[in-house]
Amino acid sequence: MRYLFVLTILILPRLALSQDWEDEQLFGPENPGQTLRIISSTDTSFFEPIISGFLQANPRIAINYFVTSTAQIDATIRRDPAAFDVVISSAMDLQFKLVNDGYAMKLDDINHPDWAQWRRSLFGFTTEPAAIVLNRQAFSNHTIPQTRQELIQAMRARPEIFRNRLGTYDVRESGLGYLFATQDARTSETFWRLMEVMGSLGLNLYCCSGDMIDDLIAGKILVAYNVLGSYAAARKDDDKILEIILPADFPTTMMRSGFASSHTMLPETAEAFMRYLVNVQVETNNRSGFPLPPLNPVKDIESRSTISLSPALMTYLDALKKKNFLQEWENAVLQ
Repeated sequence: MRYLFVLTILILPRLALSQDWEDEQLFGPENPGQTLRIISSTDTSFFEPIISGFLQANPRIAINYFVTSTAQIDATIRRDPAAFDVVISSAMDLQFKLVNDGYAMKLDDINHPDWAQWRRSLFGFTTEPAAIVLNRQAFSNHTIPQTRQELIQAMRARPEIFRNRLGTYDVRESGLGYLFATQDARTSETFWRLMEVMGSLGLNLYCCSGDMIDDLIAGKILVAYNVLGSYAAARKDDDKILEIILPADFPTTMMRSGFASSHTMLPETAEAFMRYLVNVQVETNNRSGFPLPPLNPVKDIESRSTISLSPALMTYLDALKKKNFLQEWENAVLQ
């Protein structure tokens, strides 16, 4: 039995690493002393400058970087917590629950704001708004909506223009999409009405911000709701087609977060990477070439717009609450 147990320990990480990935890249020397495994929802192009900076300071270390959805990250870590050393995700609620369930290593003496961490284990390292992104061509000679209510009015005024050309996350599959939707429903009075109007016109559902932005630029959709602002901003300079709106009535802002796995076989290296990540993202100077926004050094703790790292994140992860929310969302969207 002892040999069977050892064999299982060796095989499980390989099973986790054999799944399909949105992207997988290896950075660092050909014959490293250690290879740190990072699972992340952040596109490689956005995270690569952080990886490069860490490897410059640690030339004997390599990093194997895997990209997948926020929901898949949660499932993978719960299925095989030893398969990855560092976990990066934009779904704050799923990250928070993983930490509460014991999957994160506690890191003491990290100089980090209290509002951007939880139990010295989970660390927010970006401040990013959810944006409404428009194809400008659809609004030539028309007023650009600045609020959810104005967007509703614009779609009602010209339904033939927007029919089947609207997009948002499929919150049944996207952890980040579910987080944004539940936070919107909790704080915005117009969220459900907006979903009903978009659903009545025919709503395209997406896994991720990048795909929505691609279809906006191609003209397949004209409006994308709750796109990651950083992803849209990275494309704005190259394509003058996009108009990025942070809703004036209520901008939802999240923190991308990371933790070192409590099951890592490289605890010192995982901790070193997390310390580097936190430090480089808090710095506000000399950030050219860093597409991810830094952690906002000033935060109004009374502001409703920034989602807090607090137990309130667990509310909509309750099985019954989630079931009811998804049913209400489907009733509004799938018309």
